[in-house]
Formats: sequence, C-alpha cells, structure tokens
Amino acid sequence: MITGTTKLIAHLGYPTESFKAPLIYNPYFEKNGIDAVVVPMGCRPEDYPAFLKLLFRLSNIHGALITMPHKISTMALLDETSTNAKVAGSCNAVRLGSDGRLIGDMFDGEGFVRGVLRKGKKVEGAHALIAGAGGVGSAIAASLAQAGVEHLAIFDANQTTATALLDRLRKYYPQLDVTVGSADPEGFDIVVNATPLGMRRGDPLPIDIDRISPSTFVGEVVLTREITPFLEAVRARGCAFQVGTDMLFEQIPAYLEFFEFPTTTADNLRAIAKLG
Repeated sequence: MITGTTKLIAHLGYPTESFKAPLIYNPYFEKNGIDAVVVPMGCRPEDYPAFLKLLFRLSNIHGALITMPHKISTMALLDETSTNAKVAGSCNAVRLGSDGRLIGDMFDGEGFVRGVLRKGKKVEGAHALIAGAGGVGSAIAASLAQAGVEHLAIFDANQTTATALLDRLRKYYPQLDVTVGSADPEGFDIVVNATPLGMRRGDPLPIDIDRISPSTFVGEVVLTREITPFLEAVRARGCAFQVGTDMLFEQIPAYLEFFEFPTTTADNLRAIAKLG
C-alpha cells in the first residue's frame, strides 16, 4: 500500500518494459513492513539531466536506481561519487544527502564480488582477468580492485576502452598491478566474462576454454540465460562458477544499505521475488 508517508525510489531508464527491480524490491518491502516503493520511470536521454534534478526536489523522494541509458550521464549531475563509480565511469544508484547533495554509487561490481566471496573464493591477493571493459566490466574491475586483488588483467576488443579503464584504475589504485591486451586465462584465479557474448545463439566463446585451469573461479554477467555456453564449457572442466543473475541479487543488499533500509541476503530476495 502506497501512502503519503511512503518513500519513493525512482527506477530511471528508457524504455522501462524490461525492468526487474520493482519485482524484487517491492515484495521485500511489503514482506518486511518497510514503507517504501520502487517505481519505474521512463525518461528519454534528452530530458534526463533536468528531470533528475527536479525529481530530487520532491519531498517524498528517497533515492533512485539508475539503468540504461543513464548510468554514464548521471556522473556529471552529482555532487559526490564513490571511488567505485569513478573507476567504473558510471553510476547506478543515487540518494539525497542530509544537506541536499546528490550522492552516487555503483553496485554492479559490488554484487559480483559479494557473490564470489559468498561462494568461498578468496579475492584479496588474487590474479583476475576481465574480458570486456564496458560498463559492467569496468564496475567489476573497480570492485575487485577495492577488494584487494593483486593483479588485474583487462581485455577488450576496443583498445581505447580498455586503456581508459586502465588509466582510471591506475589513478585510484596506484598500488594495483594492472595490464591490458590479452584474454589468455592461463594462470588466473578468477576469470570474468563481462562481454555480451553468450546472449545470442551461435556467439563464439569469449575466452579460450582449453587454457582455463579447473581451479579457476569463473564469473558470467549475461542475464538472458542462467547457464551460457561459456559456463557449460567451464563447468565441464570442473571450474566453480557464478551465473549472471547472482550479480543482480547479490548487489541488492548493498543497495539497501546505501539507501539506509534494513538489509537481507541474496537467497532471501530470490525466494520472495516475483519475477514470474
């Protein structure tokens, strides 16, 4: 039930037809008696800068979830951003500070790392390879750096994109050993597919499976299917792995903490979500 005291969390993006967050957050709020609601709000890119500022003038606004195509453009509209958001170059959550300032953060990578840790894989001191230096790959790189990986290798078909991420990592994590240019997974403790490969039938595998050790932990970000051909292949090699939707559910407790709501576990969220 939405009342005059309900805290509004806008889910901002365009178009809104594929939004899943309301189907996860709102059942959780209802079950736990939290007077808040996530509302999808479709905003075209040309209207977004003005709309975001006006949205946070509402007396009952509490925060916003940011999705495509606004994650990058949000960065220039904020008063304060986290290191994760700065390294990622994008933002997917905004809240209003007590002084009226807009504060932004990025949780895609946080969700990925929380999932890895919960599955028992050590991140601190690890050597990690990320294939794909776009939005989600950059966010994962930021969170792995924050979690204390020793070496991070970045591969992207677009060398400019990979180099830009390298520069941001070196700026904010100067102690991190980071390289770009190779997708060879040999010798890595953690390997991540952060490319779109696997979304469509017939996509090539993003990484040479024959060079991945059975002891390597493998992560996937594709959400359209749980077990992608890439995960099928690494599972056959004996690798532990994480599916793309784990990243989605694992980041929501971090969002809840950011918005200062009672938090929960990814397993609990999966159990009560109404995704159909």
